[in-house]
Amino acid sequence: MRIIGIDPGYAILGYGIVEKKGNHFTPCHFGAITTDAKDDMADRLKHLYNTLMDIISEYEPEVASIEELFFNTNTKTALLVGQARGVAILACANSGLEINEYTPLQIKQALVGYGRAEKAQVQAMVKTILNLKETPKPDDTADALAAAICHGNSSGRLSIYK
Repeated sequence: MRIIGIDPGYAILGYGIVEKKGNHFTPCHFGAITTDAKDDMADRLKHLYNTLMDIISEYEPEVASIEELFFNTNTKTALLVGQARGVAILACANSGLEINEYTPLQIKQALVGYGRAEKAQVQAMVKTILNLKETPKPDDTADALAAAICHGNSSGRLSIYK
């Protein structure tokens, strides 16, 4: 099963594509899509959508795992991240992917075994599980890979859109 994990953001959207065979994960491609703060929000969202569509088209994941929005105390930031998250969901839906959502707590639980794990612990597990030489950077990329691994370890439970 090929899974794309997405950590939504409007300045940086992390993505990671992994292949799961049996209990083994292999990284296929990962990185971050960035937008310029000087651009209009509509242009930033369009860039996120188009780039994500290109990535999905090239790497052909079968399913998407998207991190749910963690409510930020800054309402404006939460709304903007929510827009980027909606664009990511739309790109996956328009590509015919099954879409699954996981909270940060569920992702931490799936990777570390503890829902209140520190970010560094999750990143260390991503590096170990994918047999990487270095922790993926930026953090958004590691978080996206964690979302993909989370779905691989709990596949089929939380499909919300299809």
